[in-house]
Amino acid sequence: MDKSDYLDMYHQMVLIRRVEERAAELYQQGKIGGFLHLYIGQEAVSTGLISAREPQDRIITAYRDHGVAINAGIPAKEVIAELLGKATGMSKGKGGSMHMADVKKNYWGGHAIVGAHLPIAAGLALGDQYQGNDGVTICMFGDGATNIGYFHESLNLSKVWGLPVLWVCENNMYGMGTSVDRASAVIEIRQKAEGYKIPNERVNGMDVIEVRKVAEESLLYVRSGKGPYFLEVVTYRYRGHSMGDPERYRLKNEVEKWQEEDPIGIYRGFLLKQKIAKAVELDEVENMVKAEVQKAVEFAETSPEPEPEALFDDVYVE
Repeated sequence: MDKSDYLDMYHQMVLIRRVEERAAELYQQGKIGGFLHLYIGQEAVSTGLISAREPQDRIITAYRDHGVAINAGIPAKEVIAELLGKATGMSKGKGGSMHMADVKKNYWGGHAIVGAHLPIAAGLALGDQYQGNDGVTICMFGDGATNIGYFHESLNLSKVWGLPVLWVCENNMYGMGTSVDRASAVIEIRQKAEGYKIPNERVNGMDVIEVRKVAEESLLYVRSGKGPYFLEVVTYRYRGHSMGDPERYRLKNEVEKWQEEDPIGIYRGFLLKQKIAKAVELDEVENMVKAEVQKAVEFAETSPEPEPEALFDDVYVE
């Protein structure tokens, strides 16, 4: 990567953090309906992964999808407009927080049903395999999804058919309010891939450089025709499962301990230590992001609501 690539990754991580913080404010003001799952603390995961992909690689994820959308190249203004249910949102105001998608950018969306998008990922990969494409499907999901039947069916089939899938478990320690060790017989999630003879690896999800490096290697493996690969990315969410989460299941000092290893702070330190960028340059990026998010919020709040007739649009494929 050259300097602009490093700075672009920093821009994306800070942008995700600021968009999510504003989203929390807008939710509390009653401007966002339904559920809202924030990505704060997990920015290094999607940024590192998606920075390593090729244009033909597909991305599909669960409901904590705002940050992934930004990494996929969707403007912040379209993300916030979608959160507010506006016609200018990426899903025309019909998807909201949990169903952001843009097929033109090979972003196949967020999915609200836990684990239900894993068979879809297998299908996307099967389509690429059938057509002889060299695209890889990057499927992201939480640790809770690994206890669901869809997970086992999808991993098994991907290995049987040698599908080009990179399975990525974002292990943020909790499935809603239940810790991994209380819900899963296997605490080290990557070991679940062993049952299907899928090569696997565990990576520090708070370090974007480490995530990118492992993503590059695993994508190369899958693209070479060797079949699926499994990554367990260990990360942590700083906010609750969703905005309505009282967070009674974890202690304050646990959150504070993880915040000491903040992914944005770690990456900023790396850029400064390696003399890739100066502090003033990184401060400038943060100021640009602040202005960008403010404009995005103003755009979203002044955008029109979808027309009633739009309810019947996009029901069938043209």
